[in-house]
Amino acid sequence: MSQIGKGVKFIGGFFVVMILLNILSPFVIIGPGERGVVLRFGAVSDKIFNEGFHFVTPLMEKVVRINTQPREIKLEHAQAVSKDLQDVITNLTLNYTVVQLEVNQYVQQPGVNRESVILDPAMQESLKSVTAQFTAAELITEREKVSSLIQAKLQDVLKKNHLEYRQLAITNFQFSKAFSDAIERKQVAQQDALTAENELKKAQILAEQRIAQAKAEAEAIRIQTEALQQNQNLVKLEAVKRWDGKLPQYMMGNSVPFVDISHGDSK
Repeated sequence: MSQIGKGVKFIGGFFVVMILLNILSPFVIIGPGERGVVLRFGAVSDKIFNEGFHFVTPLMEKVVRINTQPREIKLEHAQAVSKDLQDVITNLTLNYTVVQLEVNQYVQQPGVNRESVILDPAMQESLKSVTAQFTAAELITEREKVSSLIQAKLQDVLKKNHLEYRQLAITNFQFSKAFSDAIERKQVAQQDALTAENELKKAQILAEQRIAQAKAEAEAIRIQTEALQQNQNLVKLEAVKRWDGKLPQYMMGNSVPFVDISHGDSK
């Protein structure tokens, strides 16, 4: 046999051995974020392999690897109708994983892309069901409650399909332009009303302050007037204390004419 023939035979034998080793391999390695479901003669068993190195029975057992890391499914431009019949468009993002202790039951569910087939309609239906319970304005102001109700509905669907809920994100609520404009006008009107109310309160406070000040001044005058009326002698005494001893140059009265008393006869 020629050297070429021997080489071809060697290579062929090598590939046959590798295929047999792959088929008859008595061990399997489960990587990070995976679980291994053992099939025995093609049927799903209760044996589940965690991460690491494991032995199997050749020809009799086979292992199906299942990714148990977090997954994400998006529902974009989902349409619904609010309680007050406003069109609503939003984006939903659902994060979930396969339940690690139920991967063998998960494998038993037939179908390719079964999660999309199951979860897409479930997300759409949950959104429609919940948004119909709220007005368009409430969808904005009570967003957390809306998210919680959608989450509760999706958790039931996930649980039935051996999936575990992680997180739900509602990216945005979009409404018709007419409704958005109406909301904006309402907000502007509310702001204007609040500004006017604040100005009125300010004016009332200033008026009250002025009234209080005027009352205080009037009360002070009244007290001073009463004090003067009740203490005439005290007023005269104060006048005497302040007199410098000089007589006035002129005196005026109703019955006496002006008389100059400073240049009279001294004799």
